[in-house]
Amino acid sequence: MREIPPIDRLSRETSAAVRHAEVTHPGYHVRSGSAEANLHRYRAFLRLPGRKLRPTRSECPACPGCQYDDIAHVRDALQDVLMILPLPARVEFRRLLDALDSRFRSRTLPDPWLPDTDWLGEPLPWWHRRVYQGR
Repeated sequence: MREIPPIDRLSRETSAAVRHAEVTHPGYHVRSGSAEANLHRYRAFLRLPGRKLRPTRSECPACPGCQYDDIAHVRDALQDVLMILPLPARVEFRRLLDALDSRFRSRTLPDPWLPDTDWLGEPLPWWHRRVYQGR
């Protein structure tokens, strides 16, 4: 049987737990291979040149593929994976996200004009309240 390589910067055990969770708990943002793809998108955004970054909104946010042009949706998807992992894998995945989030916070600016809640009154995660392109 061919061994599947681990997800970049995750142990084999956590990588296996992520892949298992994607298959056993599919959802809106969670499907087979989505965590690895979204980690790649998040890292690619953070590698963009310049001191400060401004995320861009998706031109077609209703499209299942295009919505991930918006880094906030990528981060939502990673949060969804985090929440379905068993505890040991969740701790390691959280540690990885914390490091990436720290870079995201330092390379983007908070948007003081955005509301803290969505139209239903639900709190928006901090990564949705950053200054976007065109602002």
